[in-house]
Amino acid sequence: MPIELRDALDQQLPAALRQQLTQHGFDQERLVTLASSLRTSAPSVRRDLRNRIRGPVFAPTPDEIPPVPPPDSRDARRLTAIGQGMLRRGEVAFCVMAGGMATRMGGVVKALVEAFDGRTFLALRLAENNYWSVRAGIPVPLWLMTSDATQPGIASALAKAPSHVRTFEQDLSVRLTSEGGLFLEDDGSPSTYATGHGDLPDALRRSGLLDSFRARGGKVVWITNLDNLGATIDPVILGSFVEARRPVMVEVCEKAPGDRGGIPVHAERHLQVLEEFRLPKDFDASEVPVFNTNTFLVEAEALATASISWNWFEVEKTVEGRVAIQFERLLQELTGALPSAYLTVPREGEESRFLPVKDFDELTRRRSTIELVARARGMLPARSNRTSEPS
Repeated sequence: MPIELRDALDQQLPAALRQQLTQHGFDQERLVTLASSLRTSAPSVRRDLRNRIRGPVFAPTPDEIPPVPPPDSRDARRLTAIGQGMLRRGEVAFCVMAGGMATRMGGVVKALVEAFDGRTFLALRLAENNYWSVRAGIPVPLWLMTSDATQPGIASALAKAPSHVRTFEQDLSVRLTSEGGLFLEDDGSPSTYATGHGDLPDALRRSGLLDSFRARGGKVVWITNLDNLGATIDPVILGSFVEARRPVMVEVCEKAPGDRGGIPVHAERHLQVLEEFRLPKDFDASEVPVFNTNTFLVEAEALATASISWNWFEVEKTVEGRVAIQFERLLQELTGALPSAYLTVPREGEESRFLPVKDFDELTRRRSTIELVARARGMLPARSNRTSEPS
């Protein structure tokens, strides 16, 4: 099987596509090795063996997932001063993951979807960046991790953006058949895909943005999803990260009924975020009252130099009516490689830091809160002076 796939890759990848893949982190031998597992057993058995953590797993204690200090408290004022100082010294970069196509919204670039009132998610992120750059008195670097699918549209929308707003592209790979062969689309071409938000450290290193930021004295990279407009710069949280003295801090929020996702647990000698499909079958995920919002603060030095042994997770997709297999990685695996702290953030009302949007129904439900948050955090001018935003 590995030899068959290797031959297919050698023979059926056009030269231009192979060059593009190489520029985007493609590792042919790794894919061949991953493909070899597709015939080892039934998919459910295979994924169970690959994904589940072995050994004891137990929930964090309440003091390991503290809440953000209340506004106007003594702690909040102290932490605000720390965070504001870092922003003024140019020590913070904000990085949003913008590689996703909104398949549940008709296959459009999610960054360019209208969040409310004619303003796209991207336009609101740009407005937030402008707000904090003015407050800091220095441009706050804003980096967008795009994909092969989203880069053209986002680059076009950023044509007039300031120079401290930059894009970099995540990895690219090719899909496989269920048997581990090369998946070809109806026109006979290999089917490509972006390999998940776990690409971010490698892609950012490849871009040169991280090295130049560190050379200028940059210390912290704040990472979140572009569509979660609740996850914005906050000096209190920045100060909390500094005082935690860990290379990574994860924003978590309290679960609501029906919530499922990555949760912080003690496993393999680390307090780390694991998806529920990775937990032992006898572990009750309800023991952990919070879950991962996919927002991380990371020391720039650690992000640039840490050695991370990534897990590659098998994902089944339907492409042109047929089953395709793709291997992806998750950014939260930073927490298994680096000591991590956790902070419980609000998810309701004006203080919410968790407002993900997966489809138009969810956008409709969240639209009023998104607008409330946008107005409270400098993404919009006052109502009486509102001007049009770039889209």
